[in-house]
Amino acid sequence: MEKQRLPVLDGWRGISILFVLSAHLLPLGPSSWMLNSASGRMGMALFFTLSGFLITHFLYNGMPIKTFLIRRVFRILPLVWLYILIVYSIGDIKTEYLISHLLFYANWPPMTLGGVTSHLWSLCVEMQFYLLIALICLAFKRKYLWFFIPILCLSITFNRFIHDVYAAVNTYYRADEILSGAILALIFNSNIDSIKTILRKTPPLIPLLLLALASHPDTEALNYFRPYLAAYLVGATIYNHESLISKWLDNKVLVYIAFISYALYVIHPLLAHATWLGDGESVEKYLKRPLLFLVLFLCAHVSTFYYEQKWTRLARNLTRKST
Repeated sequence: MEKQRLPVLDGWRGISILFVLSAHLLPLGPSSWMLNSASGRMGMALFFTLSGFLITHFLYNGMPIKTFLIRRVFRILPLVWLYILIVYSIGDIKTEYLISHLLFYANWPPMTLGGVTSHLWSLCVEMQFYLLIALICLAFKRKYLWFFIPILCLSITFNRFIHDVYAAVNTYYRADEILSGAILALIFNSNIDSIKTILRKTPPLIPLLLLALASHPDTEALNYFRPYLAAYLVGATIYNHESLISKWLDNKVLVYIAFISYALYVIHPLLAHATWLGDGESVEKYLKRPLLFLVLFLCAHVSTFYYEQKWTRLARNLTRKST
């Protein structure tokens, strides 16, 4: 991917974190409109699609499993484990729940997420997906991803359908969003020209509007299609790179936001719910929001460039020979 950079992916990653931060930190219209829920669902669907696409692309094209696991562990764990330990030290995680947080199974019953760790459900889904796809690649040839990934994705969606679940944080109800991105990666690396032609001829605005509808609680059953519409949207911008949306996604601001997006996501609840920046009644609290965003972006910048990058460089050095 470094040789064949797809700028729209950075753009969508930047957009996805902005949707999530808006959902968590801002009042997006009257509560009856449920725009905060829609924004959060849309942002997470895009985020998971991108993650599934990139991880599957790397592995399908021969990245060694050891390299993949080391780089993922060194990318994810240093910041989130530090965050968990800080939260634990201030008493927001019960001692009996600490292991489930550290080992990323807290989104399975009995649910042990809450307070300023409630957002970590998404990292549980991510880490469980990493382990699953690594095991598939180890047990079978990589071409068998074509067999397992679509079946798993459709199975998750069917599970949501039979249990009337439009959106949930449990992996067995949410993983179709990351698996749909994996399917897009398989198509990207295939010779299925018919699907690529459809993506190339699709104006991205169409799947964008459909995804927005499928992310709103009021559209109910349309939410079942949210994973596939997110993948459709990302795919349309990959192949229809001359569209206005695709060109707009390739800008330096979104690239920067994408680069610090992981830190933005991990850190923001602590600032919003456990510091002075999030205190007060509605008016006072939202008057502080510009300062909160300023502090959040500053913390994310420092974390990304002066803490996380040390770990990612170490991971690259440890795996350089294997690649």
